[in-house]
Amino acid sequence: MASGYKNLIVWQKAIKLVLAIYDVTKKFPKQEQFGLISQIQRVAVSVPSNIAEGSSRGDKDFHRFLTIAFGSGMEIETQLIIARELGYITEKQYQEVQELLEEVMRMLNKLRSTKS
Repeated sequence: MASGYKNLIVWQKAIKLVLAIYDVTKKFPKQEQFGLISQIQRVAVSVPSNIAEGSSRGDKDFHRFLTIAFGSGMEIETQLIIARELGYITEKQYQEVQELLEEVMRMLNKLRSTKS
């Protein structure tokens, strides 16, 4: 079941979240290339990566990896707020990505509750 994680809807949604983050960060100022852009992209990638890695473990470890993915989601939320406050993304862009993030976070919470 090495690729069973690909069937998880939360992993699929997390991949969409990564793509959305990469899309909005294309418009950030160049001076943020090694700052906020790099940070938010790395943390976004960590969400589906932790889901994938954790799925290959037992339930206790999977729960821990899901918790790490959830924490990464909280980082994304904070960084999106910062980007919005700095004027790097519009309110509409913020809302669109935030809605997807909230959906992923709800799904992670639900999955965590079944793996504890």
